[in-house]
Amino acid sequence: MKIILGSRSEGRQEMLREMGYEFEVMPADIDEKAIRHENPRELVLMLANAKADALLPKIKEPAILITADQVVAWNGQIREKPENEEEAKEFLRTYYQAPAEVINGIVVVNTGTGKRASAVDSSRVYFKEIPTDALEQFAKLEHIYRRAGGFAIRDPLLQPYIEKVEGTDDSVMGLPKELTKQLIREVIA
Repeated sequence: MKIILGSRSEGRQEMLREMGYEFEVMPADIDEKAIRHENPRELVLMLANAKADALLPKIKEPAILITADQVVAWNGQIREKPENEEEAKEFLRTYYQAPAEVINGIVVVNTGTGKRASAVDSSRVYFKEIPTDALEQFAKLEHIYRRAGGFAIRDPLLQPYIEKVEGTDDSVMGLPKELTKQLIREVIA
């Protein structure tokens, strides 16, 4: 059955390729800022469901639709994609003070049957203090402005500042592989 990834995320596309799937990319153009919730676990599910709902009318053949959203929860704050250089530097500058909890909402829909499955997954990233000169370098990287929390776990420049990860890299990258496979199995069954 055809797989459609409802996301522009390079990380999610990389995870699906690593899982061995061939897929089509169909981004959901929704106003994510219009959907708010103070609980990050609820927020990511609301956003992933809104993306699925926006895409379903556009899909004309049976397929497996995968949508997702990710935020970083840090010290009681919800951190999405940084909007500017100052915000990006502030995010990275403060992560050593407390772990960054990376939270994903995943929704999988079988468009042929309408069956839908969803779940939330999280991992924690512990950072070392990042020096000012490194913060300046990171703020110039385009990809951090496309990532929740302003960081990419596999970025070689960031690696020296990651103390440890509780969870999995694929979760931090935006699409936990085992959970996604489980949700696909649920909607196919």
